Amino acid sequence: MESKTIQGYLQKKTILVTGATGFLAMVFLEKILRVQPDVKKVYLLLRAPDINSARDRMHNEIIGKELFKVLREQLGAYFDSFISEKVVAIPGDVSSENLGMKDSKFREEMLNEIQIILNSAATTKFDERYDIALDVNTFGVLHVLSFAKKCLKLEMLLHVSTAYVCGERAGLIAEDLSSSLIDDIINNNFELHEKKLVEEKLNERKAQGASEEIITRTMKDLGIERAKLYGWPNTYVFTKAIGEIFLHHSKDNLPLVIIRPSVVTSTYKEPFPGWTQGLRTIDSIIAGYGKGKLKCLLVDPTSVFDMGLKFVNKASCRYFKDIYANYSRKLKLI
Repeated sequence: MESKTIQGYLQKKTILVTGATGFLAMVFLEKILRVQPDVKKVYLLLRAPDINSARDRMHNEIIGKELFKVLREQLGAYFDSFISEKVVAIPGDVSSENLGMKDSKFREEMLNEIQIILNSAATTKFDERYDIALDVNTFGVLHVLSFAKKCLKLEMLLHVSTAYVCGERAGLIAEDLSSSLIDDIINNNFELHEKKLVEEKLNERKAQGASEEIITRTMKDLGIERAKLYGWPNTYVFTKAIGEIFLHHSKDNLPLVIIRPSVVTSTYKEPFPGWTQGLRTIDSIIAGYGKGKLKCLLVDPTSVFDMGLKFVNKASCRYFKDIYANYSRKLKLI
């Protein structure tokens, strides 16, 4: 679709965004508010005990970020009132039924208004605790799907997945929704079985008087173990892949779009180049090498490595270009 067509489509739309404090959802929100200010309303689902706490999180962890400086400059004194008119912070959690929204009246209002849902809620730690990763990346998807099916005017459920749901397979990978693995997951009640397994492990460790540190390690180890059993390298991509399987199996006639980004680093052009949130994914490797902390990295010399770097100023550009050139030569990567 051409950008003008997308802008036109978003006019007067009501949107629900989960995972709003994450990089992609935050960039999504900023872009919509900047290029289509005539959007009707954007609800942000945020983990918070009440509406005031949700508003505080929205202003401190989203709207207050440097990412919104271009929009703030464009609107000037009108910025705060514009945000108040267009953006609504909602306390909730995708890991709970009804997305954890306790106010039934407000929930019904949303069900009658929402036309687009962006589900960007996820825990992206590769070795996340299995119970947490399941609750957010897998079963959280089912809660979002259940909520979406109740939305009377829903036009699209847009789910953010990851390119690495493919696991460790190489080459062209077909969208095969009839594999024996998928049948096994669906037919053997994966949800009930894994919840029971997690509960048994937790009860076992608690009965032994294990510390919180040991319980966390047990849950992390369990996640990696289950992921490898099913053919995925880590807990993150495994739980995201199972979430996709549930979506495909249970969506019925719901209009569903799944996007699978790969490594996300920083903004390229809009609203300005180089904005990111801390050191994430490949950023930590580049920074580690630049500071002389990372002396080497084991890689496959036949691999092709795609990575885009965008720098904020000329000084950092020259500095990191030298680092990256040397880094690439040593790793024999393109």
